[in-house]
Order: sequence, then structure tokens, then C-alpha cells
Amino acid sequence: MELKALKTFVEVVRQGGFSQAAKVVFATQSTVSKAIKQLEDELGLPLLDRLGHKSRMTAAGEIVYRRAIRLLAERDDLQAELAELRGLKRGVLRLGLPPIGSSTLFAPLFAFYRQLYPEIEIRLVEHGSDRLSEMLAAGDIDFAGLLPPIAEEFAAQIVRREPLMALIAVDHPLAQRETISLAELRDTPFVLFEAGFALNRILREACRRNGFEPVVAARSTQIDFIAELAGAGLGVAFLPRMIATQRTQVPISLVLLDEPETEWTLAMAWRRGAYLSPAAAAWLRLVRERDVAS
Repeated sequence: MELKALKTFVEVVRQGGFSQAAKVVFATQSTVSKAIKQLEDELGLPLLDRLGHKSRMTAAGEIVYRRAIRLLAERDDLQAELAELRGLKRGVLRLGLPPIGSSTLFAPLFAFYRQLYPEIEIRLVEHGSDRLSEMLAAGDIDFAGLLPPIAEEFAAQIVRREPLMALIAVDHPLAQRETISLAELRDTPFVLFEAGFALNRILREACRRNGFEPVVAARSTQIDFIAELAGAGLGVAFLPRMIATQRTQVPISLVLLDEPETEWTLAMAWRRGAYLSPAAAAWLRLVRERDVAS
């Protein structure tokens, strides 16, 4: 049963006849008559009792008319809702971001996105890169902020590249250096993030290339706490430069890490070939257009 046929039937009833209904639906009278006949054949009951040039509804016609009014109203509501979605007057954006760097990089972008699309709901989760990869693969989020290497199943847009800095106590023997290598820190305990943070993997792989496994003094998910532990002399911590230089409230030395393949790179990733809702497509367009790397 086609909605177009129901629309034609409703107009025949409203207009009181086939000729007037034909003008409303922009069809010939014979086309209207044919549509009503096909609808009656499909339902197996007459819908109209034809009396000369006029028609009145049968009992079956009254039932179909009531139902058709509701269906057509639902159709109109559906079209209006989809139009609002296309116009970004409603919708949901599901983002997964890592705690490291997100506030610095994305807070201004969130504000601008909200300014452009105030009716879009933003659902944000924060996890380490490994957990975010799992959520993205499962379709639980539209985008994830990930550190390379990024799985082949994802497409990605690089957002920011930053060198790492070592955070060490001011009285550490190497505190006054301008640069430092991991080999020079092999006897210093490490203060790392909890499991699931890709930064840990980057550091461990670099340590293994230098022939040692780091001794882990403590772990945390809190950037400020990690910086304070390093400042207190518990061990050395590592943060991207843009994050490390914000830790001005902690008495600590910041030394550039001179180590190949340890650059911190954040990418915005999404499932390759997956459908992106209008809200998600608008976010990706904004990430590409806005310079969040500066």
C-alpha cells in the first residue's frame, strides 16, 4: 500500500469528488480513479460509494480514511524531523577523547561547534587510546582521538604532533639539561599513566630499543598528579610539550626528550567506510577546517 494512493483517497474525500481531488494532487481525473480502484482491489473492499459526480465513504472507507490521516501526518512529521537533522537542528555527536591534550586542543573547538549547532547533543567519553579503539570498532562512538599506529579499519585525520618532554625534579642531576635521551634515564624510575594509554606503549618500545625495561614507580590517570609525583622526586614522567609547559604550578624541570620515534601524534579517527551522521560529518569538517594544531 503506497502512501501516494492513500493521499489521493484522502483528497477525494476532502474535496468531495474525483475532479477536484485531481487538481489538488496534480493528476488527471482518470489517474485518480485508477489509483482509488487499485487501492480498493488491494484492500478487497470498496472504499467509496459513487453517486453520480459525488462519492461518499463506505464503512471500510471511513476506517481507511482515519488511518490514512494518521499515516500521512506521521509521514509529514518524519520528513520534518529528517529536515531538521539535515539542517543540524538536532542530532547526537558521540566522541571519545584521551585525557592527555584533549582540553587544550578541543575545548575551543567544542565551543565553536556548539555556537554553530546549538541543538546538537555532544556525548563525550574519556579513555586511553587502546580502549577508545575498541569502542570505535564496536560503533559505540563516532570518533576517537587516537595515537598511531592506527588500525587499518579506521580512517584518520592528524590533529597535532608534539615532541615529548621529560618532567624531573629540580634537584635531579640531569635537571639542567636542554635535551635528554632515554638511555640517560635508564636508572631513573618512570611515572607512567595507567594501562591503556598509548603513550606508555611509545615509551616502552623506545626503552626496549635502548636495551632496557623501565622501572615503574607509580601510575595514574591524572596529569597533574603525575607531574606532582615527578616534581617530588618519585621518578621521571613524560608529557607532550604543549601539556608539559602548562604545569607551571609544580616546581619541576622540563627537558626535551631527544629520542627518535617518540613524537606524540594525536589523530581523529573514524570507522573506514562507515556512515557519518550529519552531526558527525559537521564535526569532521570542522576538525579539518579549523587549525587546532597551532
